[in-house]
Amino acid sequence: MSALFADTFYWIALTNVQDLAHEKVKAFSRAAKPNVIWTTEEVLTEYLNYFAGWGPRFRRKAALNIENMLGNRTVRIVAQTADSFRSGFNLYRERLDKGYSLTDCISMQAMRSEGITDALTNDVHFEQEGFRAVLRGPQPALSAE
Repeated sequence: MSALFADTFYWIALTNVQDLAHEKVKAFSRAAKPNVIWTTEEVLTEYLNYFAGWGPRFRRKAALNIENMLGNRTVRIVAQTADSFRSGFNLYRERLDKGYSLTDCISMQAMRSEGITDALTNDVHFEQEGFRAVLRGPQPALSAE
């Protein structure tokens, strides 16, 4: 399987057993077995921010998950840089008619830079930019490569 990009949606659903998408994401991850999962430091910041108010148990779990990602050879984390911020910001400015978050814009630009077409998300914004949100709809689908 080719590389996939993991959006915040994926990491949250994978972590939180009460998330409505948890079982779907877990089943997809077991079945798909991607060679490489890309994400960005901005996505991981958003992930940690999401669990910030959930108390020590979830904060500890989220922090441990990040530590595991940092040591996992199949997870590639794109570092935050002034260039990545500027690139994402430029897309944000170009799409004022959309509801894209800055994190999504940075993610989309990272996907373009790495030649990734499939995102582990249910976010329609990725589809609006020409990517495949493989966790949208009833059956996840991957592009053939």
